Amino acid sequence: MSFKNLNLINPIVRAVTEAGYSRPTEIQSTAIPHILGGRDIIACAQTGTGKTAAFAMPILQLLKRHNPEHKEIRTLILTPTRELAIQIEENFSIYSKYLPLSQLSVFGGISIGGQLAALRKRVDILVATPGRLLDKRHIDLSKIEILVVDEADRMLDMGFVNDVKKVLALIPRRRQTLFFSATMPLSIKRFAASILNNPVEVTVTPVSSIAQTVKQSVYFVEKKDKTDLLIDILQEKSTVRSLVFTRTKHVANKLVQQLEDVGIFAAAIHGNKSQAARQNALDDFKTSRINVLVATDIAARGIDIDDLPNVVNYELPNIPETYVHRIGRTGRAGAEGTAISFCDADERIDLKNIQELIGFKVPVRSFYK
Repeated sequence: MSFKNLNLINPIVRAVTEAGYSRPTEIQSTAIPHILGGRDIIACAQTGTGKTAAFAMPILQLLKRHNPEHKEIRTLILTPTRELAIQIEENFSIYSKYLPLSQLSVFGGISIGGQLAALRKRVDILVATPGRLLDKRHIDLSKIEILVVDEADRMLDMGFVNDVKKVLALIPRRRQTLFFSATMPLSIKRFAASILNNPVEVTVTPVSSIAQTVKQSVYFVEKKDKTDLLIDILQEKSTVRSLVFTRTKHVANKLVQQLEDVGIFAAAIHGNKSQAARQNALDDFKTSRINVLVATDIAARGIDIDDLPNVVNYELPNIPETYVHRIGRTGRAGAEGTAISFCDADERIDLKNIQELIGFKVPVRSFYK
């Protein structure tokens, strides 16, 4: 199937083709026709399945088709983190290259002045974190035609549900709503039911699935020996970009310092880092100026890194689905990837839960200290 088969207009097809997209992913081919038909949707799709394009492309077409002279904000996209907001805005910019539509992202962590100045100009599509959007109460959201709630599970995990409800009170009740979540626990389904109108349900790539191109392994290692093991692995893979996951900001910062003490240049991204610092770290990692990025899950959700060969779980997550999201950042588009996990005595139950979810016993590798 091609993008033209989805009845997308030529300016969008041209833009995505130039961006290197050859054919729609499963979430795109499934969701786009429903969105173009004006339906509300509730979609369960994990990171790396192309879900941003799945809602961005049809939204651009709907905005172009319905009222090209409209001056107010017409689409609102709510997302939990600054990195996701930036990424979504960038994607919209790529797909709208040949359309007279504009987009803007607003989020905390930077000066409000520049964002306010940009908002005085025409903005068709606004991408926002809920807290920053509520800071700008003078923004006119009364003409919103399409609402997207992206990464809904992470939004609830981060305590944004009340902010989202406040935003809902500021936009028209009559609208098209698109609801995307990487996982679909009962709490998410209930929340979706409260804001959607007769939605179409779309489920793609169940959360328990992992690409067969990802080679998984686990080391049973004492907590005090984890850093030495990581250093050995990274020195062995000195020319390979590695994304290292920790549970907390404190461990991420400490680990970066320990790596730099032995000559391994790394950077950390987490919620306490300034926006500029986080973006600089990502840029350095994407361009291989550094080969090691240490991240917490909240900061890393949604980060799109092409050709990432190696993921290391320095600390196992206590939510099994998070393991799938983490290692799903490697082995994309048929490429081979490596996912290495460290498991200390306190994490044995986490490993057990992960293996039950994925239906696979992760091979054990030996570590001698």
